Amino acid sequence: VQLVESGGGLVQPGGSLRVSCAASGFTLDDYAIGWFRQAPGKEREGVASITNKDGSSYYSDSVKGRVTISRDNAKNTVYLQMNNLKPEDTAVYYCALSSLPPVSKDLLLHDAYYDVWGQGTQVTVSS
Repeated sequence: VQLVESGGGLVQPGGSLRVSCAASGFTLDDYAIGWFRQAPGKEREGVASITNKDGSSYYSDSVKGRVTISRDNAKNTVYLQMNNLKPEDTAVYYCALSSLPPVSKDLLLHDAYYDVWGQGTQVTVSS
C-alpha cells in the first residue's frame, strides 16, 4: 500500500502546475483522498479532498477558485491542478488516503482523518 506524489517543481508567480498522486496496492476510487501542504515553520494545511462515493470535491479558502482536484480511475491516480500560483503556495505537497468511514465535509480537510500518506513533492513559487 503506497502513495507516490510527483510533478512538483519551480514555477513563477501566476503560473500553473499539476501534481500527481499515484497509488499502488489498492484502488484509489474506494477511498477519500486529500491533498495537504506544509510550508517551513507552518502547520500542515488541508488544501483539497475528493470523496470516494460521488467524487465530490472540497477546497480550503486559501486555494478555492485556483485549484482543482480530480481522479483518473484508469490510472489509479489523483491530481491537483494549481493555477495562478502565488509565492505563499510554496510548500511540500502531500496526498493522503482515508480508510475510515465517510464523515461530514467539514472533516475532509483535517489530516487526522487520513491514515496513509505519501512522501511529498516540493512546489516552489518564485520569480
